[in-house]
Amino acid sequence: MRNGEIAEAFEELASLYELDGAVVYRVGAYRNAAKAIREAGVSVEEMAKQGRVEELSGVGKTIAEKIDALLESGSIPAADKLKGRIPSGLIAITRIPGLGPKRARLLYEHLGVETLDDLRKAAEDGRLEDVPGFGSKAAENVLATLAAGADGSPKVRMLLSKALAVGEELVALLREQDSAIDVELAGSARRWADDVKDLDIVASSSDPAALVAAFCSSPAIDVVHSSGPAGARVLTHSGLPVDLRIVPEEAFGNLLQHFTGSGRHNEALRTAAVKQGLHVSEYGIADDESGDSVALKTEEEVYERLGMQWIPPELREDRGELAAARNGSLPRLIELGDIRGDLHMHTTASDGHASIEEMAETARERGYQYVAITDHSASHGFGNDVSPDELLRQAERIRGLELDGIQVLVGTETNVLLDGSVDYEDSILEQLDWVVASLHTSFRVAEQEQTDRMLRAMEHPLVDVIGHPTGRLIERRAPYPIDVDRVIAKAVETGTFLEINANPDRRDLNDVYAKAAGEAGVTLTIDSDAHWPRTLANMRYGVATARRAWLTKEQVANTRTWKQLDKLRKQRPKGGR
Repeated sequence: MRNGEIAEAFEELASLYELDGAVVYRVGAYRNAAKAIREAGVSVEEMAKQGRVEELSGVGKTIAEKIDALLESGSIPAADKLKGRIPSGLIAITRIPGLGPKRARLLYEHLGVETLDDLRKAAEDGRLEDVPGFGSKAAENVLATLAAGADGSPKVRMLLSKALAVGEELVALLREQDSAIDVELAGSARRWADDVKDLDIVASSSDPAALVAAFCSSPAIDVVHSSGPAGARVLTHSGLPVDLRIVPEEAFGNLLQHFTGSGRHNEALRTAAVKQGLHVSEYGIADDESGDSVALKTEEEVYERLGMQWIPPELREDRGELAAARNGSLPRLIELGDIRGDLHMHTTASDGHASIEEMAETARERGYQYVAITDHSASHGFGNDVSPDELLRQAERIRGLELDGIQVLVGTETNVLLDGSVDYEDSILEQLDWVVASLHTSFRVAEQEQTDRMLRAMEHPLVDVIGHPTGRLIERRAPYPIDVDRVIAKAVETGTFLEINANPDRRDLNDVYAKAAGEAGVTLTIDSDAHWPRTLANMRYGVATARRAWLTKEQVANTRTWKQLDKLRKQRPKGGR
């Protein structure tokens, strides 16, 4: 049994328990186990056979026993028991974006909704508004989601951060081989998309058969679907399909270009080439008039042959990059090394997992000049948030730190309340160096109300930046209803920064909105939203999003020194440093 199948069985068990009203810790335990199983780089079935499955994080004796039962009988007895009293169709409903087990249970209890057909009919009949927690747009959202093809099946796409963990390991393994000449990750992963359905790896080799053999023997590979001197198609233990393609060294540029661009980018590229009397493929560029075909070793040569600048992978989405490459007007995109500070992170004072000193020291090791400690404010509802008195004590402690080589700023991530106010008094905020304002509660209000709420927060003279402005969680939670165009206009009007949150689950603002913000004249920040020292490295996903948004370093505030950045902020009372 593959890891993905085992993980899905535990995801289902967690949903069944949640539908049954089980305590939160039990549901969470099974979801954590499912995550660990899905992301394991080796066969969990083999680990179970060897008695080693408890080595996985979140897998203890009880869950190990359930894995054994699943492998032996094909099902988990506890799940079978729950299915005896819970309608089977509710599981599919839990997988509809925006619903989940809690809301599916409410629909069942109030409307008797047991299947997707029941859900569609209830939405069409206007009955969803009768259910607590379902607002006026609920029916519209449900019908739109179902019309878009949601059918309650498990998701087949993988978050980029999880896919890169697999892809980068495989690329590193191939580059170690004596037969490898060029090896690169291509496809949507190289374009730094939010998520992927598979991975493409392209290579040139002095001995393709040897390179394919090394690839197929990787511990990460579960199933080899096909293999030969031109490459291989495999499935990893994490359930991710991977294609390896190999060409002669002299054609590597053609292959890399072909398998990096989106379908729309490549189609537009081919159409433009035809007008020049050329035909572009993964094997070379053919001249219609002479009949000659030339293979090119590098991507730069491919684009040059077509009369263009080389186009950074993140831009290859057919959003105007071809025209810009022809007239030499592609922007000089921001790079990870341009970031000088991180202005959004959490410590053990709220829901983080490290001290102020540990976070600051890790940031210093990354080469940053400054960080802002922005623990959650008291109304976020996380149970361990920072009261006003605690925040002032934290401020005093931070200002007493003696850390060489990095400046630690006193900040907060304050919650935006339903009326647009924030949950600390101005007398507190005036004493801080940096204020992030975010929406963490009341997501399901109408778009007009949600937008007005955000706009009022941006008018606050002490709010520096709006954190993760649309509230999305990729693949898990849709953005809350909000008019981003009005938010962008208000950011320009008030001088409020907008954040690109680099958490790979968020990447919010996304690339489309961040591009619009940049074009409108908004200054953005890119922040890790780190809760562990290691997640400061998430900054790369934020920078990738900014690159996909065509942003330069000049459009991002925290590419500056703190002194330079401070001059860009709203005029505010001088209570902090």
